[in-house]
Amino acid sequence: MKDFIIIQENNIKEAIKSLGYDVDIVKLNVSSVPSLGDYQYNGSMALAKELHQNPRDIANNIVEKLDKRDIEKITIDGPGFINITFKNEALINYFNDYELKEYENNNINVVMDYGSPNVAKALHVGHLRSANIGEALKRLAKFLGYNVIADNYIGDWGRPMGLIILELKKKHPDWKYFDENYDGDYPVEETVTNEELEYLYPIASNKAKEDELYLEEARIITNKLQHKEKGYYDLWQRIVEVSINNIKRLYSKLNVEYDTWNGEAYSDKFVNDVIEYFKNSGLTKISDGATIVDVAKSDDKLEIPPVLLIKSSGAVSYETTDLATIWDRTRNMKTDEIWYVVDNRQALHFEQVFRASYKSKMVSDNLKLDFLGFGTMNGKDGKPFKTRDGGVMPLETLMNLVKEETIKKINTNFSDQERENIADILSVAALKYADLLPVRQTDYIFDIEKFCDLNGKTGIYLLYSIVRANSLIKKVKENNIDFNNLSKIKGSQDRDVLIKLLQVDSVLKKSMEEKSLSFITDYLYQLSKTYNSFYDANKILIENDEILRESWIVLTTKYIDVATKLTNILAIEIPDKM
Repeated sequence: MKDFIIIQENNIKEAIKSLGYDVDIVKLNVSSVPSLGDYQYNGSMALAKELHQNPRDIANNIVEKLDKRDIEKITIDGPGFINITFKNEALINYFNDYELKEYENNNINVVMDYGSPNVAKALHVGHLRSANIGEALKRLAKFLGYNVIADNYIGDWGRPMGLIILELKKKHPDWKYFDENYDGDYPVEETVTNEELEYLYPIASNKAKEDELYLEEARIITNKLQHKEKGYYDLWQRIVEVSINNIKRLYSKLNVEYDTWNGEAYSDKFVNDVIEYFKNSGLTKISDGATIVDVAKSDDKLEIPPVLLIKSSGAVSYETTDLATIWDRTRNMKTDEIWYVVDNRQALHFEQVFRASYKSKMVSDNLKLDFLGFGTMNGKDGKPFKTRDGGVMPLETLMNLVKEETIKKINTNFSDQERENIADILSVAALKYADLLPVRQTDYIFDIEKFCDLNGKTGIYLLYSIVRANSLIKKVKENNIDFNNLSKIKGSQDRDVLIKLLQVDSVLKKSMEEKSLSFITDYLYQLSKTYNSFYDANKILIENDEILRESWIVLTTKYIDVATKLTNILAIEIPDKM
């Protein structure tokens, strides 16, 4: 069914065109002063400027020509603002047929790159935003009809792998993995745990910084690994398997899922193709022994360094590896756009990579490479969130801290297991909602107490509102109360819910335009707050007017439907009770 507001915008557009005015886009805005109307049209001023006429005269002409069958009241204020209040009957007719559904396929294929943790390292709070924002954008895109492949581009192939294998060799020198003459299956007992990997990597990394001989050993092992030398390559495969299983475990708790896990090792097979392509393009040159590609433009306001294709040591750079992923995604995946959900601090890197891709014609000008940078999650001191001793906080530690705070909000009448299960859902909701609430590009302060507040602008408040509405519908069904149609509006509270529900399609589209979930999170709060005001003002189940009671119950189902679908887009689960 066509969006009610789009219908009204088309109505205004027809009125404007019938006056002989030329207009491409008509936009109705939610009224900032509800007492003046439900929506407002501000286009009269722009038309007046273009036509050199009085904006109020233009507004009057539009109002005279307007089809007013759905309009209760229309006024002109200020220099030419047209305020519109819709008839209750029009709202009722629309919502009886309305259901928020996934959009039709728009035939736009997108590869999304988000998450991207490093193998053998503990996930920390810095990994949270990419996973949360990426997952929600993926779900939003799919809801709006995009075909999406979500790829977790893991770091699994560079020197960090050489370092961790070296440290394992120091610790377990008798392992068959390190015996060049061994030709059998590797013993089951010669294995690694994720805990051991996360413990050993910082040790190996610090040793490499202080000991050049140790670093050289790591370089040699990295080279052997990347040439797939037996033993080293087999151990690497085991390390990756163990680490990815743990990463999947944590991401699963956050309701984050991927279609592919094509990391650095996978992209490495395309590196030589990329290097050869760039050399043949005539864009490469040698600088201090390194092979580079200039990507600066004459109108750049900031310095854009060249892409480092091959280092003077002969090793390839991160830019080259990312170019290899683009090579793969554009040749082996059917894609029109590639979205990178990455920390703002990587903006320059991706600007270089994108420019090299377009300049070399490695990708067509029609293919969209989109850097979706995000701000950092900071502590109350305004600095990146850390542990009390100043270290980087593991993601699982943060999740447990939020759960400890959340469990305080849960009804003590539940069993211990019920409280535990509900706390798992609520803590993730609190964490994700807080993470998605700010505009994507901005930093924000993470305050555990604030974001676990039952009465604030939080994920817990959102879930409480939906659970309460679901509980009402459950009681309706238990009492065999029939409900089919919305046929009556009593006053401002129930009408406000309908007006707020009208905004959902524009909110989804705005969120996609800006690639920011902040519009959805804010809308869900405003919608739930509006519904709760209606709920608190009326005794729905015991309302004597059966027609009004049925209307209120249907209105509740409309709220539940929209709130549930948008909450799912945010990758937040809804408990049965709380």
